[in-house]
Amino acid sequence: MVEALAVIDAEGLEALSLRAVARRLGVSHQAPYKHFPSRNALLAEVVTRAYESFVGHLRAQVHGDEDDLSRLGDAYLDYARSHPLQYRLMFGTPLPEPDEHPEMMARAREAFDVLRDVLSRHPLRQADPSRDPDSDAMFVWATVHGLAGILDFEAMEGLGIDAERMNRIVFEAMQRIGVGLAGALPGDA
Repeated sequence: MVEALAVIDAEGLEALSLRAVARRLGVSHQAPYKHFPSRNALLAEVVTRAYESFVGHLRAQVHGDEDDLSRLGDAYLDYARSHPLQYRLMFGTPLPEPDEHPEMMARAREAFDVLRDVLSRHPLRQADPSRDPDSDAMFVWATVHGLAGILDFEAMEGLGIDAERMNRIVFEAMQRIGVGLAGALPGDA
């Protein structure tokens, strides 16, 4: 897996092949086929492991208290910054056929389930059990995902916002997620 990531990092996703991995490992070009029947199977395994790492990173922040949601948001952004290649593979590249790689999709769902589980215990859900946990989870996920994407965008450096101010902006954006969750949906009145 390390060599597959190295190929992607150095040459781009398009360069990933079993032959390129074999070349980096110094083995025959047929050797990787003993473990992976195709490039897509190799890519699915790389993405599966990225999701496993991401899930572990998120789960480490869940302590069963009222700060779980905030810690999950911070952990999401931290993972995107500290593992940019894996993050891009999970969320910014076309994935191999999901039906052919159920383990990859199970790990993707597991990441979403961490958030959904935290939201199911959130005080807003306790106050209103009719809330749709999938809708709340998608709102939080999309907002934090968008923020992670913006923070990764190279043009951010050209905006003239120093690191201290950017940290404050991120903090405020994360606080607004809570405000958004607490707000009523149109037509709920």
